[in-house]
Amino acid sequence: MILRMRVLVVEDDPILAHGLTQTLRREGYVADNVPTAEGADAALRVTDVDLVILDIGLPGVDGFAWLKRLRARGEEQSVLVLTAREAVTDRVHGLNAGADDYLAKPFDLDELLARLRALLRRTKSDDSPNSEAVQLADLRLDPTSRRVWRGEREIELSKTEFDLLELLLRNQGIVLDHSTIYDRIWGYDFGPDSKNLAVYISYLRRKLELPGESKLIHTVRGVGYSARSS
Repeated sequence: MILRMRVLVVEDDPILAHGLTQTLRREGYVADNVPTAEGADAALRVTDVDLVILDIGLPGVDGFAWLKRLRARGEEQSVLVLTAREAVTDRVHGLNAGADDYLAKPFDLDELLARLRALLRRTKSDDSPNSEAVQLADLRLDPTSRRVWRGEREIELSKTEFDLLELLLRNQGIVLDHSTIYDRIWGYDFGPDSKNLAVYISYLRRKLELPGESKLIHTVRGVGYSARSS
């Protein structure tokens, strides 16, 4: 278990917020709750937070809009989005706004804790990344600066998108199955019914493969995904 990591719960439902905060504290985290986007901004100004659990349905300011502002300020805390919206388009919207993971309500508490631990493990592992750049065709990834280019075009990626792309590129030509990717990126296999991985792959493709550009991320039906130039 990761101890003494600080989590900020941005949730306006008092019952859910209290339950989440108390559970996190019992698990060994330093956990606080604010019910509004304004309260989250105030908390982040005075406290170093490792991870934010964000409810999209906040009063006043939409959670997606607040998350975009957070990323625009250069804030790099991991963000786990909670929402009652289950459509793929809403998931993609969350990833586009800068979320690192996405969990629809109602959720299983054990799954939320597993995703939380996985996100925080990834945050710690970023302290000593592999610094060797990697390239596939005209796609180049620099892990030191965490920047990606396709040709002369620089591509902005969220933390999870970058980690997923780096995993695929460092294993280019190899088919990585769903379980392996879930374990390496999320630290937890969400099972065959989870659409998290498919959503991230879809969003990576939208950014990496514009009209006229060759396909670099390939689906091997029933198995997984592979990065290759043809």
